[in-house]
Amino acid sequence: MRVHRAAAAVLASIALLAGCGLESANTFTPEAQPGAIEPVADPGAELTVGTKNFTEALILGKIAAIALQVAGFEVVDRSGIPGAAPARAAMLDGEVEVQWEYTGTGWLNYLGMAEGIPDQQEQYEAVREADAANGLTWLPPAPLNNTYAFAVRSEAVPELGGIDSLSDIAELPVEERTFCVESEFATRGDGFEPMLEAYGIPLGDPQGVPRDNVSVLDTGAVYTATDDGACNFGEVFTTDGRIESLDLTVLEDDLGYFPAYNAAPVVLTEVLEENPEIADVFAQITPRLTDEVMIELNSRVDVGGEQPADVALDWLVSEGLVTRG
Repeated sequence: MRVHRAAAAVLASIALLAGCGLESANTFTPEAQPGAIEPVADPGAELTVGTKNFTEALILGKIAAIALQVAGFEVVDRSGIPGAAPARAAMLDGEVEVQWEYTGTGWLNYLGMAEGIPDQQEQYEAVREADAANGLTWLPPAPLNNTYAFAVRSEAVPELGGIDSLSDIAELPVEERTFCVESEFATRGDGFEPMLEAYGIPLGDPQGVPRDNVSVLDTGAVYTATDDGACNFGEVFTTDGRIESLDLTVLEDDLGYFPAYNAAPVVLTEVLEENPEIADVFAQITPRLTDEVMIELNSRVDVGGEQPADVALDWLVSEGLVTRG
């Protein structure tokens, strides 16, 4: 069983953490007691768990931190790493040992592959195999697939001819092909412009999608603008709780353009080899995390204003995985 030897130095070096982008005010992890998850770690075994700083990542990170604590690990919680690049660097540098990641993100953003893989199992197997060379092990993913999608306000569906797929947009008059997207998706090599090409309505083409038909907004503003009718089609993430709360209808990606983005625990291979119990803990968690579950949990934070740590603990208790401390 591996005991993290650098723990004292890491904890003592707040300035270093800030410089690496790992400092966070969101490091409270509620106490819990065993349920289906029982203590398996050797005394003193320590793990550093990291998360990125958006709602779903924070919830998943708290689920991991609580579960691993109950399993007997001394968990150092590095919740709220600001962005994908610092989160990846933290793992490659060994400053974070366990972190949830998305298969499509690993494949496209981190490994630099040109195209994603829509089949969820194939995408997972590909990223797992490729990232092994970097000393990282991708454990089996959850069913939840937080991929990109486009949504329309539900009351507008009849007005737009009963639209239910992205291919249907090409059948609409050009003036109805209005979009709200966030800045990252607008510029990604696998993002908005190539998506429109794939669906036969190229950006900037008067017979496709004129540039004046596109509004680039902050992520939260995309949902609001779509709901308000400022645009017909808004870029969304498929497990975002605001889809349900705003009564938006997600259009089918009928050509399979978007890759799979299943969430999976990623562990430093060295750490996992010395602590194989980590995989056993996650094996009790990941099969339960579906799109429907994640939509509900995300909604409790983004719509209901609850804290990710409280939502994570409630879910683990409701599943019988842990009990309240």
